[in-house]
Amino acid sequence: QVQLVVSGGGLVQAGGSLRLSCAASGLSSSRYRMGWFRQAPGKEREFVAAMSWMGITGYATSVKGRFTITRDVARNTVYLQMNSLKVEDTAVYYCAADLSQAAFAASKENDYAYWGQGAQVTVSS
Repeated sequence: QVQLVVSGGGLVQAGGSLRLSCAASGLSSSRYRMGWFRQAPGKEREFVAAMSWMGITGYATSVKGRFTITRDVARNTVYLQMNSLKVEDTAVYYCAADLSQAAFAASKENDYAYWGQGAQVTVSS
């Protein structure tokens, strides 16, 4: 059974930083892609960042240069380092995984078969 456990959310002032972690277990292969998505109140869930199994990354325009996705293969954990946070980054953040060996960093929800629980990130002004 695949499990993705998200941790690291919280409350931070604008301009501050937070790091989210997503620990994966139960995946049958080490060749999987990971992604981060978020959903703000009253809005649809949107893509934030992703990494292919080969380490190729992709970011939403709104977070490029501020957020960084990294991966610890030994720990089966993906991180989302969020710097220079803005009030508009407030959302529930989700991680997702898929056993795909595609080289690109997938940005669509239906590219991912497995989802973790959300973590609330609140940025105050």
